[in-house]
Amino acid sequence: MSDPRMTSPTLSLASKALFWALGTLLPLSHAIGQEAAPAEQPAPPSPNVIVIYVDDLGAGEVGCYGQTKIQTPNIDAIAAVGMRFTQGYSGSPVCAPSRCSLMTGKHSGHAEVRDNWENGGWGENQPEGQWPLSQDEVTLAERLKARGYSTAGYGKWGLGGPGTRGAPERQGFGHFYGYLCQRKAHNYYPTHLWKDGVKAPIEGAEFFPAHQKLDAPLGSIDEYYERYGDGHERYAPALIAEDMLAWTRAKAEAGEPFFLYYASVIPHLALQVPREYVERYPAEWDTAPYLGKPSYLPHPSPRRAYAGMISFLDDQVGRLLDLIEDTGQRENTIVIFTSDNGATYTGGVDFEFFGSHDGRRGQKGSLYEGGVRIPFLASWPGHIAEGAVSDRLVSSIDLTATLLDLIGAEVPVGLDSVSFAPVLLGDDEAKERPFLYWEFRPAGAQALREGPWKLLRVGLKKGEPRLELYQMEKDPKETTNVIDKHPEIAARMVRLMDMSHEPSRGFPLPTIDGPAAEIMKRKKIDPLEGPNG
Repeated sequence: MSDPRMTSPTLSLASKALFWALGTLLPLSHAIGQEAAPAEQPAPPSPNVIVIYVDDLGAGEVGCYGQTKIQTPNIDAIAAVGMRFTQGYSGSPVCAPSRCSLMTGKHSGHAEVRDNWENGGWGENQPEGQWPLSQDEVTLAERLKARGYSTAGYGKWGLGGPGTRGAPERQGFGHFYGYLCQRKAHNYYPTHLWKDGVKAPIEGAEFFPAHQKLDAPLGSIDEYYERYGDGHERYAPALIAEDMLAWTRAKAEAGEPFFLYYASVIPHLALQVPREYVERYPAEWDTAPYLGKPSYLPHPSPRRAYAGMISFLDDQVGRLLDLIEDTGQRENTIVIFTSDNGATYTGGVDFEFFGSHDGRRGQKGSLYEGGVRIPFLASWPGHIAEGAVSDRLVSSIDLTATLLDLIGAEVPVGLDSVSFAPVLLGDDEAKERPFLYWEFRPAGAQALREGPWKLLRVGLKKGEPRLELYQMEKDPKETTNVIDKHPEIAARMVRLMDMSHEPSRGFPLPTIDGPAAEIMKRKKIDPLEGPNG
């Protein structure tokens, strides 16, 4: 679907820089005294775009962010040749709404999908999928496809089940292979995946529930793998990676501009990975098996399995980077690496052992930093400086505007997406992002980050709303609520919150109106005018 709001392209910052670098060369005169005609300059090739969007990877789980136990050399290599953001955020603290925000460039106060709404249960033949995107929504894939890009998605979709209006083949993807349904993705040894809208059975796979519990450990390590899967042959992330690499190679060798959306299901639970990856890590890490309580699948070596899953992911990232290098496309490829939300806290994951949240408060499902602060890396050799570090506020919501800006396309109006292309290209005077907004209906919470300040409005679901204000530069772990000291700042941010929320028929936020009234009254603050009117 083409975007009716897209008119003639504008020259992006990247294109301008490249045009300037090429210069305006003139050929030699054909004869003495004859003035040479200017040579026609070839248009610079459209850069390829790769977005690696991983599942539940915390801000502290990558080596370039300080992780020491889990080895991530290939992910770290993206930071080494590009830019690492120290204040990168997801669009939501859970999967589906975060993916919606990335794809549409809309935050959770405006987006269509604001929750992990489910279309079925856990059984083998239950309906698949989550709340589908509408046909009126314009995705990043559609925008790039309209610019002549070949588009493919791999991994986990979560924005519409089979045959729905939100299925990837109806949202701009020329090719898709992976899980359409997030529930099915809880098992890394499924009976089938989906390819271009058609069910793709996995040969030899047998169904088993993705959530099981044991009352006592099994008799041997082998028995765990026999029950819950082992090996590459039917490991869904391995199958997905092979298809992805084949597609990417074909496009790279053909010289066609391509958009690859690699939405890896790793390291989302359950704990499942080929044993060789578990055995990369010390056996003494694990003193007891995980029995599947309270949820997901048991595993004999939960810490090693979790680290092994991230290592498997890192290996696939390395294979992808090697491919674009080998095909001569590395300097013509923008690579973004980020996560859909913070690390999880259940299913055998020991987030304290790994420092998954880098000491921050909260985790997946929370609007505190641990739930929305994520790894955020970008590389484009020759355009983004090597080893650069930025403390600018950026979000996966901003990828739509940023990528369109970098490829020379017009950024549509009416989105929440803000281009950080100037930051990537080294503009030290680039404007700061005005603010970031989140809302999360299941928790009954809102949050807003503005400069050094972060305001949370929590307790909405219980009908007991309260405000919390944190000064992030001094208190990055959100330990001290300073709202009593800065009521005028809170008042301004409450106003921004109220302006950012639009009611959603599918995903209403409970008691959105007036929850800050008590503190505003107590401090004699008019939310529109400030303290004392």
